[in-house]
Amino acid sequence: MRHGTIPGSSGTIRPMRLIGDPVLHAACAEVTAFDAELARLVEDMFATMYSADGVGLAANQIGTALRVFVYDCPDDEDVRHLGHVVNPRLVEVDGVTVTGSEGCLSLPGINAGTTRYDHTVVEGFDVRGEPVRIAGTGFFARCLQHECDHLDGGLFTDRLGGLRRRRALRAARRAPWARRG
Repeated sequence: MRHGTIPGSSGTIRPMRLIGDPVLHAACAEVTAFDAELARLVEDMFATMYSADGVGLAANQIGTALRVFVYDCPDDEDVRHLGHVVNPRLVEVDGVTVTGSEGCLSLPGINAGTTRYDHTVVEGFDVRGEPVRIAGTGFFARCLQHECDHLDGGLFTDRLGGLRRRRALRAARRAPWARRG
């Protein structure tokens, strides 16, 4: 029997911010209040992430420039990792580097081979202000690095070079969801 609620079950789905939105390209502020408003944000983030079929979501992707992300992501052994981190810090990023397909909810349908480290440790806090330490390998390590990049104002396309970057950005400009103007 499940104890507690399912993350996102009482959340509100918020609009996703897309590449080009200024909130995605600026570093997010540290969270200073561990209160009901933060708990509501995390709940809404889970609801939004699940609605978009994502495995991770940073707060700035829904327009809130705070250092918070949520995840529900498998690792390479198909072990599920579910949680959130407030004020995350990458404390270990090491191991071999692996280039794998990476996408982003802020660039729907765009994927590109992106190089990431195979091992990551993130430290931060939960919504109550309690310390958390999350270690990930494989795909989950990729997710943790990806979400931390968002909170620093970066997108996975910033890690691409040359032809991969040009192709991904061209595809984003031509996508049906791209802003016209």
